[in-house]
Amino acid sequence: ASITVKDNGMGISEENKTKVFEPKFTTKSSGMGLGLAMVKNIMETYNGNITFESELGKGTKFRVDIPKNV
Repeated sequence: ASITVKDNGMGISEENKTKVFEPKFTTKSSGMGLGLAMVKNIMETYNGNITFESELGKGTKFRVDIPKNV
């Protein structure tokens, strides 16, 4: 099964695309930058996956693939 979440925000810059899943990385003025790192860790623990597509000025789409045996 998969879950897709899409926003219409500013998108993720090419420079930041490699950092998105790193713990403590954030571009926000508040927050700890742990959310996506935690999701990635959980997905990998259960043999799942999280990926994203992003375009500056148009937004980002995350896809979480959850194995059926979870």
